[in-house]
Amino acid sequence: MNELKQQLELLLIAVGFFTRLPVPNTLEFSRQKLNRAGRYFSSVGWLVGSVCALAYWLLSQFLPIDIAILGSMLVSVVLTGCFHEDGLADTCDGFAGGWQKQQKLTIMKDSRLGTYGAVAIWMVLMLKYMALIQIEAVITSLLVAHVLSRALATSLIVTMPYVGDPETAKVKPLAELLTVGELGFNFLIAAFSLFLVIDISWLLLIVLLTVYCILRTLYFKQIGGFTGDTLGAAQQISEVVVYLVIVSSSFGVAI
Repeated sequence: MNELKQQLELLLIAVGFFTRLPVPNTLEFSRQKLNRAGRYFSSVGWLVGSVCALAYWLLSQFLPIDIAILGSMLVSVVLTGCFHEDGLADTCDGFAGGWQKQQKLTIMKDSRLGTYGAVAIWMVLMLKYMALIQIEAVITSLLVAHVLSRALATSLIVTMPYVGDPETAKVKPLAELLTVGELGFNFLIAAFSLFLVIDISWLLLIVLLTVYCILRTLYFKQIGGFTGDTLGAAQQISEVVVYLVIVSSSFGVAI
C-alpha cells in the first residue's frame, strides 16, 4: 500500500512538472523524486491525449470537424503551457542561428523568439492541423501521437549525455538518473497505444525508430547531446510524424 502511494505521488509529480494541471500542494518536488517521476512521461502522454481527445469529441458534437480539431490543439498547448513547443522553437533558433556548440546553447537559453523558432512552431501546428483533418479516427490518433511522441523523447534522456546548464535546465532532474528500467516502463506504458492502431503498429515503430536515429545523430552533431529544449523538439516532431504516418497509410478505423 505504501509503495502504491509512492508511485501515485511520482505520477502526480510528473503531471505537475509536464502540464499545467493542478496537483496537491503537499507534494514534495525534490530532485530525487523528480528523477524517479521520469518513468511516467508516457503516462502523462495518455493524460494529455485523453483530454485533447475529449475536447475534440465534445466540440465535434456541435461544431464542424476542422474547428473541433483546432479546439483540441488549443487545449493541448494550454494544458502543457506550450512546454514542448517552446523547446522546439528554442532548438530551431539555436541550431540554425549559431555556429559553435556554445553559441547554439546560448541562443537556446535566450527567452526571445527568433525567426527560425517562429517558423518552426507555425509549420508544426499547420502540419498537425492539416494531417488531423485528413484522418477519420481523430480520437485514436490524438491518443497514439501524444503517447508515442513522449516515449521517443524519453529514450533520448537515457541514450545521450546531457549538455545543458545544470542550474537553468528544464529537465535537469530527469537527465541525471533516468534508468534503463524506467525507460522500459515508459515503453511498456506507451506500447498499449499500439493496440489502437494494430494494423500499422509495425510501420509506426519503424518510422519512429528512424526519427529517433535522425534526431540523435542531429543532436550529437549540433551540440554533443541533449537539453530540455531538444526533448521538447523531439516530442513535437515525433507527434507530427505519427499523424503523417496515419494519414499516409489511409488508416480508416473511425471512433
